This record gives sequence, C-alpha cells and structure tokens, in this order.
Amino acid sequence: MRRTPSYRSLTSLRSYLTAGYALFIVYASLTPFSGWQEQGLEFSAVLLSPLGQTYSWFDAVTNLLAYLPFGLLLGLTLRARVNAVWTVVLATLSGLLLSALLEYMQMYLPSRISSNVDLLMNASGMFFGSLLAVSIVPRAWFFYLMHSRFKIFQRGQGVDFGLALVALWMFAQINPSMPILGNVFITEIARQPFVPPTVAAFSWLESVTVALNLLMLGVLLLTLLRSRRHAVAGLLLVLFVIALTKFIAAAVLLKSWALLLWLNGEAMFGIFSGVLMMSLIGWLAKPFLMRLGAVVAVLYLVLAHGVLDSGSPSAAMRLYHWHYGHLLNYNGLSQTVMLVFPLLLLGYLWRGAMRRE
Repeated sequence: MRRTPSYRSLTSLRSYLTAGYALFIVYASLTPFSGWQEQGLEFSAVLLSPLGQTYSWFDAVTNLLAYLPFGLLLGLTLRARVNAVWTVVLATLSGLLLSALLEYMQMYLPSRISSNVDLLMNASGMFFGSLLAVSIVPRAWFFYLMHSRFKIFQRGQGVDFGLALVALWMFAQINPSMPILGNVFITEIARQPFVPPTVAAFSWLESVTVALNLLMLGVLLLTLLRSRRHAVAGLLLVLFVIALTKFIAAAVLLKSWALLLWLNGEAMFGIFSGVLMMSLIGWLAKPFLMRLGAVVAVLYLVLAHGVLDSGSPSAAMRLYHWHYGHLLNYNGLSQTVMLVFPLLLLGYLWRGAMRRE
C-alpha cells in the first residue's frame, strides 16, 4: 500500500526554513548587539518623518530583497493552512510587525538608523514574496518538487530539521571572502608596490579543517538519504552548486584581483581528502555513523574556532569593491552560522540517537 506524506511532513521543512530566515533578519538588523543606549528618539517621529530622508535607492532595494525570501517562505508555510488571501495578509502583517519591532530596537543602537522607508520596503518585500508563494503553490512542478523529497530522503521525525541544516551549511559556504569550505577570512596582504608577495607556507591545519567541514555534511547526508549509494554524488552536486554560487558572488562583490582567492590549495586538498573519507564511511551502520559525526563536529569546533583564528568579519572588507555595511553584516552572519552549525548538528545526532534507543 502506497503511503501518503503526512501534513506535518509537508510543512515542517518550510517552517524550519522560515524560522531560520527570520533569525537571519534579526541578526542583520541588530548586529553588533552592543552599545545599547537611549538616544532621545521617539518612534512616532521616525514613522512620521519625511520619506527618503538620508536614504538611497540601494538601501531601498536591499531592504525589499532582504524580506522577499522571508515573505516567500512564510507564504509557503501559511498557504498549507489558510487560503491565498489570508496567506498574503498574514505574511505581510507578520513582516510589518517584525520590521517595526526591529526598527524600534535600532533606535537604541548608535550604529544603526531607524527609518520609515525601511519599514515600507520591508513590508513590500513580504507582500511580493507572499504573492509569489501563493502563485507557485498550485503549480504542478511545485507539487512534484515537494513530493520528490520523500523519494530521495528518508521519512520520519527529524529528517526535515536535517534538511534545514543542509541549507544552513550551504549558506555559510557561499561567502566569497572565505576559502571554499574554509573558515578563515581572506585578507589583502599589505606589501610594498612592485614587490612580488611572498609565498605563504601550506597550512595543513586549514586542509584538515576543510576535510572535517566536508565530513560533517557527508555524515548528515548519509543519515538523510534513502539510498546511501547516492551520497557521494549528492555531496559532489552540493559542492558544484556552492562553487558556482561562490564564483558568481565573487564576480559581483569582489575586486577583480581577488576573484579566485577563495580557491586555494588547502581547500582543494581538504575537499579531495573529505570526499575520499566520505566514500569510505558510507558502509558504517547508522549508530556508528552518528557517533563518528559527533566526533567530527567536536573536532571541527576545536580546530576551527579554538586553534585557527578566523579573523574578524571586517578583515576581508578590502577585498570587496562594494563598501556597504550590509556586507559587513553578511560576513558576521557567515561566521556565526559556521560556529552554530556544528552545535546544531550535535543536537540533531543526539536526538536521532535518543529516538533509536
């Protein structure tokens, strides 16, 4: 008898992604989370101030585009529960309330500026994102995409959380100011003009960190896929998507001479080693595989955040030919995600082990 995917299984992944994106917005809006103080501002004055005051078109477009994916994800989540009209209304109002709360809190951060245009553009992004959500839900390709999840990945509790972790891992890797799968910010080497730069010694620790980072994703995929023989192919596909996205981001954001700095020898050797080890551990029973994943996550935490110095998020800003504060927030968010991901993976593996017992 053919099993029909449950309602909870169809919506939980969307809910995880929506919650994760909301946390991204909170982080980007309130970073650096320090220097809180009363500045003598009234929120009513911010709301009633002239539109466009000390504002640029780039800020407007950035705020709209930042909330559009949130509107899409929240719209997809709500559409499974309410009709199209209520989906758009609730998603837009939710985004408006979140944006208003963050704009209010920004009044207490000297480094941030509250703006009614921010509020307007954020709400517009939620509106257009939710409209996109209600327009694609009835499509046949979207139905096939949602149900193909049950053909490729296992069923059961925790699988959708694991898939959300895969998306989180991919987000952390596409930052072009870091080596591929690495955690050290690339910095412009200060040197005298017309003097060739010195060749840096090969860092085996960075290669080991890259291999451990890749193994974390590999173990996660092995616990999620229905057929383990597709794990290496799936890993290579994810690496291809990351490399392509990273190259496009570098071409758009970085200076021309920094276009391929993210593709270094340490990363390439670490990826080769990680893929090789991934192909060797695929035969392990799931309990041993989960224990191995926990060990790898702990080793990565110790090495990447205890031994190696990843630098500050501002360390790589000279590589960018854009100098907007949004990029500094993006670097900080990437660094935070790389710190949080191993901890979340440990929680996922522990929960899976408890369910098996």
